[in-house]
Amino acid sequence: MMLSAAHLPLLRELGDLKRIRSADRDGSIAERLFARGWAALAAGEAPAGVMRRTAAAALAAARLGDLDRATLAELGLSDAEACAVLERGFDEIAVQVDPALAADLRKALAEGAPAAGPVPRFVTQLATQPRAGVTCPGRPRLLLQPPENHAEHCLIVAVYGVLAAPGYGADPAEVFLASMAHHFHNAAMPDAGFTGEVLLGDLLDRVIDGAREQAMAMLDPAVAAQVRAAIAPIAGDATPAARAFHAADVLDRVLEIEQHLRAASAAMDSVLHTYELVHAGPVKDFHDRVLANVGLL
Repeated sequence: MMLSAAHLPLLRELGDLKRIRSADRDGSIAERLFARGWAALAAGEAPAGVMRRTAAAALAAARLGDLDRATLAELGLSDAEACAVLERGFDEIAVQVDPALAADLRKALAEGAPAAGPVPRFVTQLATQPRAGVTCPGRPRLLLQPPENHAEHCLIVAVYGVLAAPGYGADPAEVFLASMAHHFHNAAMPDAGFTGEVLLGDLLDRVIDGAREQAMAMLDPAVAAQVRAAIAPIAGDATPAARAFHAADVLDRVLEIEQHLRAASAAMDSVLHTYELVHAGPVKDFHDRVLANVGLL
């Protein structure tokens, strides 16, 4: 099943994991899932298992936010109760996911996301490295505030790539690993966007390769070899995994801009009626009278 217009609501909700934050937690959900994924990968866990747990956690979080398995347990729910809540959130959003993939990911909900642990320095670098915004040679940069960071982008591309993989006949774990690593170079290399790439000219590949190797050197050689094998095909689109990756990457790049434009153009009528900002409850009639009296309804 190829990604289509029917998948856009799902992709938009997942993209918003870059913007969901909670008390006593550093960074967005996407940033933290990126760090947890790399803690597991760097420790030598199999990419397929890390992929399943990370993608499952992301899908559940699209509706439940930071009400994850660990948090629900801290709030007094049993394992069975917490899993039931996660499954309800997952089932609501996963209706557009390839059925076989959805069934496989759903089984991973009980395990929860990979545990937090020590991470290579490139994880922190990518989480504090802003994306460039919209750039074009010869034109001033269009800055988007607040900017996403490279950890958030890589995590969302990884989840999109897992969802895209069945439609291209690709291995989701291969797409996931390539996506999680595809901006290694930006750990050390500030993002100057398309403009910077053009101005670097013939020096671009040398700069990117050197910066990427700095990140690779932070991994165990066996893990680094896995990463190199996963990212090698994405220089083009000749393989199923490369096509699934590039589909995910371009969707996240464009949907990130779209969400800024959608938020800026939202009308109050839509917010009040479609989104029911003032929703049904015992005092809704009173709320409506207050808003009507001041001309907001």
